[in-house]
Amino acid sequence: MTEQQQERLAAPYDDEIDLRELFRILWAGKWLISGLTFVAAVIAVIVALMMPDIYRAEALLAPNDQEGSGGLSVLAAKYGGLASLAGVNLDGGSADKVALGLEILKSRKFISEFIERHDILVPLMAADGWDEETGDLKIDADDYDVTAKRWVRDVSPPKKPIPSTQEAYRVFINIFSVGQDIKSGFVNVEVEHYSPTVAKQWVDWLVDDLNAFIMQQDVAEAEQAIEYLNKQIANTSLAELQNVFFRLIEEQTKTVMLAKVSNEYLLKTLDPAVAPELKAKPMRTLIVILATMLGGFLGVVVQLIRPNSATLRERSAR
Repeated sequence: MTEQQQERLAAPYDDEIDLRELFRILWAGKWLISGLTFVAAVIAVIVALMMPDIYRAEALLAPNDQEGSGGLSVLAAKYGGLASLAGVNLDGGSADKVALGLEILKSRKFISEFIERHDILVPLMAADGWDEETGDLKIDADDYDVTAKRWVRDVSPPKKPIPSTQEAYRVFINIFSVGQDIKSGFVNVEVEHYSPTVAKQWVDWLVDDLNAFIMQQDVAEAEQAIEYLNKQIANTSLAELQNVFFRLIEEQTKTVMLAKVSNEYLLKTLDPAVAPELKAKPMRTLIVILATMLGGFLGVVVQLIRPNSATLRERSAR
């Protein structure tokens, strides 16, 4: 065995990087690291200042308890078997109506009809800012000609100059959110937009339209049920079964009455939406901080892979 081989065997195995050598290399590239950090910070500041403010309006809602559903539950428990003999199902309304309503609120059909009903396609698809002094939306002239009132978008197929309902739905669902707290049952509806007044208005419209939709649906079903039950009463001679049908008609009549008494049929407002004074995003300070850190990290990486860091790589490979 040669003397050189003996020295290698005697020397302890060391795979650690010399921190002093690492610091020396980084210090030698301090201007490169500082320069990249500064450039990243400047770019982040420019980008953050160019980003428009986004405002978020939100409303807190609570399920509106309805007496009619409780009455049907009692009848189902007491007369369910008897009514089933006549072909009447008393368990059909046991589903969570609030959960169903929230799914309807997020559905493509409801949102598409909402956009069309309130004529909000232009502020949804062509707005690119908000004038705080006048309160008017800024419309992108490359998308929509305000004077001629027509779409002028230059888009590739399958998109068309006039946004389709599917495209509008995808944009709307990204600025809109709804959720229900499992423990309390409270519902939160949020909309983000360039304009705080538009965001507030859309939240109000969403809540009103959902309540109206569920109310109209329940009234139509109740009226159909009343018509059907009247026919069943005429076709049966059993007094007890007729009594059940009369009770059912009474409960369905209550449903129709309650639906027409209040506008807040499904969800009642606990904390209504207001036009926010403070923006929700962008978080410009955080953007600048993260970009500056990224620039510094990039500078360190570039310095370490430069040729003058060969000494460190050799030491770490021993």
